[in-house]
Amino acid sequence: MKLLSKTVTTLAGALLLLTSSLGALADWELDGQRSTVQFMSVKNASVAELHHFRALTGGISDTGAAQVALDLDSVETLVPIRNQRMRELLFETVRFPAAMLRAEVPPSLTKLPVGETRDTSIEVEVDLHGTTQSYLAEVLVTRLNDGGLQVVISEPIVVKAADFGLDGGIEILREVAGLKSISTAVPVSGQLVFTPPG
Repeated sequence: MKLLSKTVTTLAGALLLLTSSLGALADWELDGQRSTVQFMSVKNASVAELHHFRALTGGISDTGAAQVALDLDSVETLVPIRNQRMRELLFETVRFPAAMLRAEVPPSLTKLPVGETRDTSIEVEVDLHGTTQSYLAEVLVTRLNDGGLQVVISEPIVVKAADFGLDGGIEILREVAGLKSISTAVPVSGQLVFTPPG
């Protein structure tokens, strides 16, 4: 962290670009206060812990193009030193400040009547650590009383660290923490709430 000022400038610039592009398409805007993306890790084969990201931005365009950006520096594990290690050793947030989730949302979902829930599958593209992978996500989509759209991942998506080149970082974390093992297949779940245009 010798070039702290350069690092902060690079990160701020990258997140500004992401926020600008997301704002441009956000006819439906992600409500970050009511949205969460969580992932579970297992250490020493039996100790499961749930983590999440504190900062999410995104939206759905009028054509149904959805994007959600996860600020990887906002990872929250409830252990400050572990947060720092994940940022620096696993996600390498200086180089890769955010993870992007992209999907095409059918018009029938954004036009659901208030109170109605639809169970469906949506292909989600995940851009993380310089690599892109696609997953078929099972989701429950509900039109809320306030007009918002709630999307809940009903079956956790299992993400393999090796698919994004993160397995080496997990091994470094294991060594630094003095653990016997850390799982490299991680279930990801979440709830996203979008506020309607206007």
